[in-house]
Amino acid sequence: MRRERTLLVVLLLILIHHISATKDHQKHLCPPSSCGHIPNITYPFRLQGDPENCGDERYELGCQNNVTVLYLHSIQYHVQAINYDNYTVRVVDPALQHHNCSSLPLRSLSRSNFSDTYTHRMGPYQASYDNMESLSFEHIVFLNCNHSVRENGKYVESGECVKWDSKGYSYAVVGDLYAEDLEVGCDVKLVAPTSFRTLSYHSYGAIHRALAYGFEISWLNLACQNHCHEDFCDFDSSSQKLVCYEQSLFQWLKKWLKTLAELPLWWLIDKGELYIEDDWMC
Repeated sequence: MRRERTLLVVLLLILIHHISATKDHQKHLCPPSSCGHIPNITYPFRLQGDPENCGDERYELGCQNNVTVLYLHSIQYHVQAINYDNYTVRVVDPALQHHNCSSLPLRSLSRSNFSDTYTHRMGPYQASYDNMESLSFEHIVFLNCNHSVRENGKYVESGECVKWDSKGYSYAVVGDLYAEDLEVGCDVKLVAPTSFRTLSYHSYGAIHRALAYGFEISWLNLACQNHCHEDFCDFDSSSQKLVCYEQSLFQWLKKWLKTLAELPLWWLIDKGELYIEDDWMC
């Protein structure tokens, strides 16, 4: 009797696995969708209104006024391109306008908004990935200062394009902002990403064009799960292929501690704002 029960349990597990595998396979077989200038929308993505068995619901896209939109942290981003070869999608904040240097993103967004910073890449999208050269995610930090910053070459004046207050001087800094980079009397107003690879550090016009280009995020974590199952993987940019490998607990802890050690100053800023008074150094 016990042997029969064991056999029945094994058969049920095999049946459940077969049904699950069949459903996953069906998600890949749906015909592609399209919206606006984004054709060939396929797994893992799906459009609202597609059959339930198509794509992954975590990667559902919208189509509004013939524009493909991606929902990320309660904001609708406009999809600019989907690259199925390197598992990236490029999106842009809808508030940004190419020929309006005063236009800015609706809200701050940085690597710390993605779950890979906290739970080792468990979210649907990643803003960074180990050994993935094809994924570019650069920060642009906007600041307002109570004095002119002349001796720090990282600070690019925004001129008349951006004015946070009636008094003060507005600047943009390309890259992560660390403690030694923050000038006394300056506060961070906004952090925004870009994936524009030839970004100029010395012209606000070039910085704004990079913002309007948008930023890339990746679904490589899902691709690794599908391709390598329980193992970890990296993306080989030269061969354009996934490489599976086993990762020890020591390697995982080493990468996690390295991530914490490299966190920039803005990650510690509550709600994206930090102000250092002139007597802070006293």
